Amino acid sequence: MTAFPLPSPMRRALDLAKMAAQADEVPVGAVVTHQGTIIGEGENRNRRDNDPTAHAEIVAIRQAAQILGDFRLTDCELWVTLEPCAMCAGAITHARIARLYYGANDPKGGAVEHGGRFFTQPQCLHRPDVYGGIGEIEAAEMLRAFFAQRRD
Repeated sequence: MTAFPLPSPMRRALDLAKMAAQADEVPVGAVVTHQGTIIGEGENRNRRDNDPTAHAEIVAIRQAAQILGDFRLTDCELWVTLEPCAMCAGAITHARIARLYYGANDPKGGAVEHGGRFFTQPQCLHRPDVYGGIGEIEAAEMLRAFFAQRRD
């Protein structure tokens, strides 16, 4: 079996997740790309910013919208290390992101393949193409290690 290198946006998202862990945040990182170029990036910042909405995806989407000067990110892709929650899935829909790539599944808090399966609901106004499992092993291990350390 040949191991394929991760796409560079997911590699950057994993690097951002590591930075989040070093700041004692849940290790999740995200980047938004437009025509192959990263235009937004974020890492979880809930504790640092005292902001329950400061998930990596939201931080990256806000930055990308500012860069493009538009709240619609119709030709953009979001790369995130963990399956998005319902709040982030809603932001992805409202931003009209074209494609979502994510790493680890989140059976407890995810809302794409788990939980409410946000994009399959009839009320969902926009459904991105979704590709899961990209960088899953590294992302999941980072999360496991982070939470194991907190339990010690």
